[in-house]
Amino acid sequence: MWDERAPAHLASPGYCVARLVDDPQYISDTVAFDLPRLGRLDGLDVVHLQCHIGTDTVSLARLGARSVTGLDLSSASLVAAASVAQRCGIEVRLVEGDVYSAAELLGETYDVVYTGIGAINWLPDIRGWAQVVADVLRPGGRLFIRDAHPMMNTLAQARPDGLLVVEYPYGGHTEPLCFNESGTYVETDVVLVETESYEWNHRLSDIVQAVIDAGLVVRQLVDHDSVPWEFLDGQMEQIGGGEWRIADRPERVPHSFTLQAVKA
Repeated sequence: MWDERAPAHLASPGYCVARLVDDPQYISDTVAFDLPRLGRLDGLDVVHLQCHIGTDTVSLARLGARSVTGLDLSSASLVAAASVAQRCGIEVRLVEGDVYSAAELLGETYDVVYTGIGAINWLPDIRGWAQVVADVLRPGGRLFIRDAHPMMNTLAQARPDGLLVVEYPYGGHTEPLCFNESGTYVETDVVLVETESYEWNHRLSDIVQAVIDAGLVVRQLVDHDSVPWEFLDGQMEQIGGGEWRIADRPERVPHSFTLQAVKA
């Protein structure tokens, strides 16, 4: 599925690759949203887990990082990421593999582990993920993750009556949620063939506890009232910076969250 989507995403205006290439000061909307909490990365070694086509990876490098590594399981995504980095004149290391094997595949440790939005819902084992984060962090190193809030992930797609309806489990399930959708989350004319996907919703408490049990100290946990894509078709409005918010009483549900934790 990701191999098929990678070239479509690379060509989509939603990823703003042309702007990233043309403007050396530009960083992706996702990283720009994170910047007030993430801060500059001057002199730090950074790894971006589940980096996809690398637009956020290149953006991290533009925040002053000494080195940036991206890891992803999709070879086509890494081909696209290499193209983006080369066109931007940015040197990044790209590693192919499953995130659960990151410690062995990367063979080194980092000051910052960055996981961007829309990542951990593809992972069946949140505790295993947290242990991987701890394994690739140096002492004093920091995890930064922003992702869709698990409460948002429970909502059914847009209904004619406009109601927000809890359709999917708020975590606690071992079997994946199976979806069959012909579209993707950015604009594209590509007709997709690989339409099946499998996802897991992880309770916020499970995410936090997994991080704690892996030996990290939580420093920040923040809810946000927006996500960077139209999560519910026809029920959301754009609010700038690539962010979307439920148009009717958005305060009813948290849209996304940021978690930061430090390796003791």
